[in-house]
Amino acid sequence: MKLSNLPPLQVGLLGIGVVGSGVFNVLTRNQEEILRRAGRGIEITMVADLDTARAQAAVGPSVKVVNDARAIIANPDIDIVIELIGGYGIARQLVMEAIEAGKHVVTANKALLAVHGTEIFAAAHRKGVMVAFEAAVAGGIPIIKALREGLTANRIEWIAGIINGTTNFILSEMRDKGLGFDVVLKEAQRLGYAEADPTFDIEGVDAAHKATIMSAIAFGIPVQFDKAHVEGITKLDALDIKYAEQLGYRIKLLGITKRVASGVELRVHPSLIPAKRLIANVEGAMNAVMVQGDAVGTTLYYGKGAGSEPTASAVIADLVDITRLHTADAAQRVPHLAFQPDAMSDARVLPMSEVVTSYYLRLKVADEAGVLARVTGLLADAGISIDAVLQREADEVGGEGSTQTDLIILTHDCVEDSMNKAMAKMQALPSVLAPITRIRKEELA
Repeated sequence: MKLSNLPPLQVGLLGIGVVGSGVFNVLTRNQEEILRRAGRGIEITMVADLDTARAQAAVGPSVKVVNDARAIIANPDIDIVIELIGGYGIARQLVMEAIEAGKHVVTANKALLAVHGTEIFAAAHRKGVMVAFEAAVAGGIPIIKALREGLTANRIEWIAGIINGTTNFILSEMRDKGLGFDVVLKEAQRLGYAEADPTFDIEGVDAAHKATIMSAIAFGIPVQFDKAHVEGITKLDALDIKYAEQLGYRIKLLGITKRVASGVELRVHPSLIPAKRLIANVEGAMNAVMVQGDAVGTTLYYGKGAGSEPTASAVIADLVDITRLHTADAAQRVPHLAFQPDAMSDARVLPMSEVVTSYYLRLKVADEAGVLARVTGLLADAGISIDAVLQREADEVGGEGSTQTDLIILTHDCVEDSMNKAMAKMQALPSVLAPITRIRKEELA
């Protein structure tokens, strides 16, 4: 077997926590296979971490460990910098400095790219270096490569993804065990699925970072996290999960981006999905992404969205890509966001009020004659048609002798602004006894 006589590319690793140690271990374990694929060696020769003793123990004596990331960026022998620090702050400075120093960058930092990606990709384009980020979205699932390369013949119509394992685990447990959100969150933290501070996950921010990146690649628009509509799962009730099941649906936190005539939708929120859809049956901490293309139809990508070695799998795939293209003319490389930089679209990201979708509504109402007629009348006045109605017996909801019941309504598609106005009028009815629960519904057909 004849491989390149060129020396191995040297890699500097910024941060050797869970993912960093996975990258080092997988790269070491599979080095022969990776060499056969890349055609040239790839070696981590420097690591920066504040805990130098722990880092040195993780990589052994042959790798130089420093406590200053800038020592790696300043080293002329380093070809590629892997950024695994996370966050918007120092990570952004280091990535920009690495690009300025002519280094290629591999990052798993979805927050950084969702907020500062436009600036980072422009800098990389100017310097003729690559910024690779497969690990930033859906862990070990190669969804970035699929969107940027595998589906490049297609006009992408929409993407819908379960792209946060923590929230999917919580929703799966709530459905399986009938437990409330707070109870399951504590269990998720105990098992290590949720962080001590789970805010980014449970409020939908992490999923919105990832959806923002996929939207930019799918539609050739700048990354615009600030325009995403973001809702988490903290207000979901186990009761709604049960009712959805009775109606033939599952509730999942979805990241959705869609091309419509007036622009691009970019939104993260809980959604009812028909139970017969494959994506509705993705359970636990797994991730899945559906992509609809005009030529290929619907495709589904499924796998582990986090963890040491699944994420390392994506990081190392980026290292191999850079190794193959290291000496190529920069103009011949795949553009960062799939479209040529001078051919990006200025399509508008729609505010949520303009989005068209369908809805699940749960109303706690007085158990008296005429309530259903009044509620459905207000929906009809707003031009909203009804798909299905489920009215519980009062005894089932509140026990024997109860004077209130649950009214569940599924609607057909309508503009969110119309639903907001109709809900305000329904909420004002004396027979509506509690805040109305509204969950959007996606058929994904």
